[in-house]
Amino acid sequence: MSQRNELQRKKSAHRRRSAEGTRPGSAAGHYDARRRVNNTKGSGGKRRKRHDNKVSRNVGLVLAGIQLIATFAFIIGLFSLNMLPDMYMIVISVIFLIFWGGILASQFFSKKNAVTGKIISVLISILLIVGAYFLFKTSSTVSNITGGDYKLDNVVVAVMADDPAEDIAGASDYVFGVQYSMNGDQIRETVDAINQELGKTISTTEYTSLAEQAQALHDGEVDAIIYNEGYTGILEEVFEDYSQNTKIIYTHSIKSELENQAADIEVKDDSFSVYISGIDVFGAIETNSRSDVNIMAVVNPTTHQILLVTTPRDYYVEFPGITGGQKDKLTHAGIYGVDASMTALENLYDTELDFYARVNFTSLIEIVDALGGVEVESEYAFTTSYDSGLVMNVQQGTNTFNGKQALAFSRERQNVPGGDNQRGKDQQAVITGIIKKMVSPAMLTGANQILNSVSGNVDTNMSEQQIQELIKMQLSDGSSWNITSMAAEGTGDNQYCYSYSGAPLYVMQPDQASVEAIRQAIDAVENGEILGGTAIE
Repeated sequence: MSQRNELQRKKSAHRRRSAEGTRPGSAAGHYDARRRVNNTKGSGGKRRKRHDNKVSRNVGLVLAGIQLIATFAFIIGLFSLNMLPDMYMIVISVIFLIFWGGILASQFFSKKNAVTGKIISVLISILLIVGAYFLFKTSSTVSNITGGDYKLDNVVVAVMADDPAEDIAGASDYVFGVQYSMNGDQIRETVDAINQELGKTISTTEYTSLAEQAQALHDGEVDAIIYNEGYTGILEEVFEDYSQNTKIIYTHSIKSELENQAADIEVKDDSFSVYISGIDVFGAIETNSRSDVNIMAVVNPTTHQILLVTTPRDYYVEFPGITGGQKDKLTHAGIYGVDASMTALENLYDTELDFYARVNFTSLIEIVDALGGVEVESEYAFTTSYDSGLVMNVQQGTNTFNGKQALAFSRERQNVPGGDNQRGKDQQAVITGIIKKMVSPAMLTGANQILNSVSGNVDTNMSEQQIQELIKMQLSDGSSWNITSMAAEGTGDNQYCYSYSGAPLYVMQPDQASVEAIRQAIDAVENGEILGGTAIE
């Protein structure tokens, strides 16, 4: 009996201790509560950590996706531009894909949030997007300046500067002086356009030459004259302050197609020639105008030989298909189009010109500045005149010019021995300096700025693909080039010209010995011979 009582007492005591352990405030209760709370906190912390890691990984994957898209855009831009050798493009593409792979892997295998990888991904994506933008922009710029297939003539109506008419409507009752002996179809088309705009037939008086037209306006025989704006330079040679004494009240633009026969030339393998024409205007590059710079570049890509030939602007030559055997200044050929200038030089040197590149004053300045300046060798020391727009001292030997200085140097003919002859040589020196920079690393660093600067200021019939092939060839082999310069010579004279028969104009009679020497040099380059000249690494 006593044993049974003892057993019941022990059970009761155990129950009391168990009950006390669960009461609030007891030590055992605090311990159990803390244990339960800690267990709850631990599981919640792990869940939050897993959630944070998942968010971080998702952000990383999104950034990696953006980087992949930017990478493909950049690669497509590279192949679209198509100016780097294939091996270069493959290597660059692989490098950026490896970068992407590294960023992607860091988001999966990093035990932390891979913040550094995300920052790098964002930076690379920005660089790739910006790079792709400029690649596509550059490709578009190249397309804009290449494949030139037309020329532009502006036929204008001019009145005296103090005339009350400000537009063609104000001159509806005027008498217009016209001449149809030169560019007659253009004049007739312009008269028809004026009649249609005014709704009436204008009154015209016909003259036999441009000189008679201009004199009739000056003398008050007619109220206005209609002529090709390209002749303005000729009128300024004869009539003092012509542009200041007249004003243009109407312009009719006529676009004519140019046939490109050089589309199939393999420029990386075949010898080719380029006519470089510097026009004397700052306006639309396609507009027909006098050509003050006339340089031929004969290029043999196999031997890396370049022959630069300059022909004075006043050279007295024929324009086949235009002048009918009569002669004129070479500069006036530009009035009839770049094709007329090319034909005149082809006839003079008994050769064929494949390509042309027309540049104006603006393009020269901006190209040189985009290259970071050029080094130019001057045969003489002289000071440029005010006519060049900049007064500067040129030293004999090597000079470093910015764009404006290069233009002033290449336009100077008053303060150099030989006048226009020496100016042509100096223009060659500037082109040689530009070529030196273009085959150097400066071309790579300034390529985008160069192309942007020439957009709208350069016109060429060379195709985009042909330009791409030339650049790829140079980047691929990095070979040095040999440049030889020659200049046609002659003697000053005064002769009547086809484009202006009102009075004799200053011309230069060709020296046949110098012409023949140039012909032989052209043949030598095309036959693979290396001429004496300046080697450019």
